[in-house]
Amino acid sequence: MTGYLSAEEAARRLGVSRQTLYAYVSRGLLQAVPAEDPRQRRYLAEEVARLGAERKRGRKPKEVARATLDWGAPVLESALTLISRGRLYYRGRDAVLLAETATLEEVAALFWGCAAGEAFPARPPKALPGYGALLPHLGACPAGEALPTLLAAAATDEATASWRRDDPRLPANCGGLVRLLFAAALRSRPDAGPLHRQLAAAWGLDGRGADLVRRALVLCADHELNASCFTARCIASTGASLRAAVIGGLCALSGSRHGAMTTRIEHFWKGLSAAEPAAAQLRRRLAAGEEIPGFGHPLYPEGDVRAKALLARLLPEYPEAAELARAAADLTGRAPSIDFALVALRRHLALPEGAAFILFALGRSVGWIAQALEQRGTDQLIRPRAVYAGPQPDRPEGPA
Repeated sequence: MTGYLSAEEAARRLGVSRQTLYAYVSRGLLQAVPAEDPRQRRYLAEEVARLGAERKRGRKPKEVARATLDWGAPVLESALTLISRGRLYYRGRDAVLLAETATLEEVAALFWGCAAGEAFPARPPKALPGYGALLPHLGACPAGEALPTLLAAAATDEATASWRRDDPRLPANCGGLVRLLFAAALRSRPDAGPLHRQLAAAWGLDGRGADLVRRALVLCADHELNASCFTARCIASTGASLRAAVIGGLCALSGSRHGAMTTRIEHFWKGLSAAEPAAAQLRRRLAAGEEIPGFGHPLYPEGDVRAKALLARLLPEYPEAAELARAAADLTGRAPSIDFALVALRRHLALPEGAAFILFALGRSVGWIAQALEQRGTDQLIRPRAVYAGPQPDRPEGPA
């Protein structure tokens, strides 16, 4: 079982005041999680020990770089998404509560600082002629590979190049990109209909299925500086177009340690037999050194709130997924992640294989655009330095 410390214990082990302890939390150096008493917070003992060791020895540049890039200290300011005390907030609003009623269009407007009608006008955007010509050739291509190509063919750089906040075209350009991406995901022409209903119609879902899709899109809209959002920010910081930032986000999402984790979960789940309890099969796989994908998240010690919100509506009606989630959590001590929840949603609604990744990508496109807009507003090029670890160069002869 994970060991936790009270605020008093954590401060004593670090040799600091409680005010300094709270400052460490605000700077992202420690994670605070709720205790049984809602007025109290707990701290992971291993995190406190790690921070204490770093403070005693003083961190070398290599250690600082590693700690910053691997779930470490915050590296830039953002007013978009907060992950704190096991909760997720979009511009200060609880994302789980937003997912109860909000559409992706409304969340996009919240992130982009405009009205939903400005970003998603009644007329759909026009795709470039080359887009239609590509559709027959990419029908069987996985979404992670096809979407960047189709979006590049559908949207013009000129239509998405303006970054000026006072440009009246900017909100519609942002919404147009999202609509083009939805069309690419469905291998169709751009549509002006509500985004989640476009998916529901294409996948033959009823009203309940459409509502589950809407919730999933909202819960995937942004997640602070994950790999794809940071990629979008880096691209935007160079002055590249919005289209380029979204395509970069798509490419980063396609990796098996990010959005394509859903593909790993699909393969793992397929390998389980309905003729034997899930717990016995998972126990054998763990004993053989296999990993159970889709469980645990470093930013949610008590479980991914996005997954909880989706699974609360799925598991009562999907006993197979409920048994798998329970068995995995019992054996590993880890709760389901959003990736597992998206795959469970895909299987429960009998959506096409790959739809879990598509939901992730379409929802997150809103966040990539928000991250790009915010980064461009800082007028800062993201250019970190590397800690060189290779062979030292030959010294030239003569005086330096």
